Amino acid sequence: MVKSGHYIYCIIGARQERNWRAIGIDRTDVLTVSYDDLSMVVSSHPLTRVVVSRENMIAHEKVIERVMQEFDSVLPVRFGTIAANADEIRNLLDRRHREFLNLLRHVEHRIELGVKGLWKNMAAIYDEIVRENPAIEKAKRETAKQDGMKNLQGRRNVGMMVEKALLGKKEQETKKIADHFRKTVVDLKFNKTSGDEMFTNAAFLVDGGREKEFDNLMEQVCQRCQERAIFRYAGPLPVFNFANVVINAGEWEH
Repeated sequence: MVKSGHYIYCIIGARQERNWRAIGIDRTDVLTVSYDDLSMVVSSHPLTRVVVSRENMIAHEKVIERVMQEFDSVLPVRFGTIAANADEIRNLLDRRHREFLNLLRHVEHRIELGVKGLWKNMAAIYDEIVRENPAIEKAKRETAKQDGMKNLQGRRNVGMMVEKALLGKKEQETKKIADHFRKTVVDLKFNKTSGDEMFTNAAFLVDGGREKEFDNLMEQVCQRCQERAIFRYAGPLPVFNFANVVINAGEWEH
C-alpha cells in the first residue's frame, strides 16, 4: 500500500490553520502546516511521483491563486514537491526560515503580470528583415542564379541568416516593450518564445497598487501596435518567475 504524504503548493508568512476544501490536486482538501511565523499550504497525496499533466499543473496554480486572494505575500513552490509528513515540513521551515522570510518580503503586496506579443503578418516581417539586412538580400539574389547543390546550400545559408536576423528583431521589439513598462515595474524577466510569430514572452513583477497603471500602459501598447501585433495579457499571477521555491528530495532527510 502506498503511503500518503503532503503535496506542497506554496509558503505563506502566517501561522494560521486553514482548510480550503476540495480544491487541490485530485480534488483534495488543502490545509496549512505551520512552524513559527511560516506555513506551507499542502494537500494529501500518495508518496509517488506526481503525474505531469495539464490538469495537475492547472490545479497547482489555481490553489496558489486561491491563497493569493487572502494573503499578500505568497511564495510558489515548484510543481511536484512532496514531503512525507508534517514533521519534515516543519524541519525544513526551521532550516530555511530566514531565506523564506526574505523572499516573502521581496514579493509582499506584489503580483506577476505576463505579456506575450505575436506578429500578425510574418510575410511582412520577413520582408522587413530582408530590407534591413543587405547581406541577406544579396545572398538571395546570388542563390537564385545557382543550380543543384549550390542552390540548396545557398538556400540553407540564407535560411540561417534570416533565422539569426529574426532573433535579433525579436530582441529589439522586446526591448521596446520592456522600456515602455520599466518605470512601472519592480522587476522583469524574459522567457523563451515559441514559434516565429511570438516575439516577446515577458513576466513583470508589479506592486499591487500599480496594477491599474500597468493596465493603462498595456492598452497604449496594444493601440500603438494594433496593425502589427496582438498581445496576450495575463494576471495577476503567482510570482513563479521571481520566487519559485525549489526543494530538493535530499533536503527532507536532514
